[in-house]
Amino acid sequence: MAVIQKLQEKLFILKGRTIGLMGLAFKPDTDDLRDAPSLTIAERLIQMGARVKAYDPVAMPACREQWPDLKLRYCDSVTDLATGSDALVLVTEWAEFRTLDLAALAPLTASPILVDGRNAIQPEAAIRAGFDYTGIGRYARARVSELRAALP
Repeated sequence: MAVIQKLQEKLFILKGRTIGLMGLAFKPDTDDLRDAPSLTIAERLIQMGARVKAYDPVAMPACREQWPDLKLRYCDSVTDLATGSDALVLVTEWAEFRTLDLAALAPLTASPILVDGRNAIQPEAAIRAGFDYTGIGRYARARVSELRAALP
């Protein structure tokens, strides 16, 4: 799974780390969790010994009901999610996540790592805000390195 691989590249060991998942639903504007990648990601991270936090503007009640044994810490906001997280993962491309104040979020994290599983966040904005940004597929590592070097 690409998200897990990217997290391991950044954090090396996931055991004991706190990972914040932005989004649970399989697509924005729904609480539908059928085939939602967030659940697979969360289960795998938990198996690896990570603590998993999650925030979704709509799908958290459905997740609690349908997955009562999934050991997630549900957060009230993205700010709550970011606070103390070792990495954030964008799983569902909610409009709320595309317009985040990244500069305000980065200092709240234990380490400002952002894995964008939907390529919904502008890499330049994330890097400028202080995040170690990684997209899935859209931007090759060399391209992100060039962006980091070019930005003040």
